[in-house]
Amino acid sequence: MTNLTYAEENYLKAIYQLSEEGKKGVSTNDIAAEMKTKPASVSDMLRKLGEKEVIEYRKYYGVHITEEGKKFALRTIRKHHLWEVFLVDKLKFSWDEVNAVADELQHIKSKILIQRLDEYLGFPKFDPHGDPIPDEYGDVRARPRLPLNELSILDTGQIVAVKDNSSAFLKYLDKVGAYIGARIKVLEKVEFDGSIEIMVDNKKTLFMSKEVAANILIMQ
Repeated sequence: MTNLTYAEENYLKAIYQLSEEGKKGVSTNDIAAEMKTKPASVSDMLRKLGEKEVIEYRKYYGVHITEEGKKFALRTIRKHHLWEVFLVDKLKFSWDEVNAVADELQHIKSKILIQRLDEYLGFPKFDPHGDPIPDEYGDVRARPRLPLNELSILDTGQIVAVKDNSSAFLKYLDKVGAYIGARIKVLEKVEFDGSIEIMVDNKKTLFMSKEVAANILIMQ
């Protein structure tokens, strides 16, 4: 049975998530940016992961995650998201505080602990940031989502997730009152800079930059 170090699990998780964004082959530069490290360090890690047959890497063709690698990555993602739910729902962390803590907890190996955690939480399907939680078999319940900036004037929908879960971005959303579950309606789009005006819960109007709107995911 293949065993991965904490660092290898982190890299594999990042490679899986980058590959899910539609890239045919994930580049070392993509991985370096995601892991906030140098390409040379990535190359060394890719060699180790290749030896464990969880990725395939060919120079100039990028990194492809294997089926075995996907199983490892989804297991880590499942634990990460479940711990985020626990931290927010049970320990009253705010959603901008949980990512770093869950990064540590996601490496716990006990299968029975994660099963009981899932049961204790009521088998949640989505984490506090709206990301789907893989079940114990690695199945993911996806739902159709569009970046807010791609909606047209008078379109309506519900905020269901965020692409950027950095503390700074989540604190900004808290400040302006944009939260998971909020109902929105697009009132105006500015052609010059792509900024957008929306109505939230039929109560208040918000103005957002194109960059902010691109990181908010809507279900119509």
